[in-house]
Amino acid sequence: MRILAVDYGDARTGIAISDLLCSLVGSTTVIHSRKPDQTAERIRQLVREYEVGELVVGLPKNMDGSEGPRAELCRDFAQMLEVITDLPVRLWDERRTTVEAHQILSDHNYHGKKRKNTVDAVAASLILEGYLSFRGR
Repeated sequence: MRILAVDYGDARTGIAISDLLCSLVGSTTVIHSRKPDQTAERIRQLVREYEVGELVVGLPKNMDGSEGPRAELCRDFAQMLEVITDLPVRLWDERRTTVEAHQILSDHNYHGKKRKNTVDAVAASLILEGYLSFRGR
């Protein structure tokens, strides 16, 4: 069984998929769509293709732990995924993952359009790594 992590965004959604042992990130991609139903359908296809057994959706919280409008959108999207995939969906605190993703890409000389097209997949990888680490404890 694999785990698929989602960094949900308005125009780009980062995806990271674990290896079969659920011990590390195996592959990443970015879904380019502004339509939640199209994004969810593409994730459903990835779930089938990679034989995913669990989903993790990043939940953007404010630094004080409160939730804003973006968190509500992610909760709604997670519910849509649960229905369309018939799989359990966990919400995972994603505070600072995008900031960390930008820092990682900057450290590796990814700038401009190259960074813009990669940052969401890196953020999804960070969400997945955090969740896998939590599961391993």
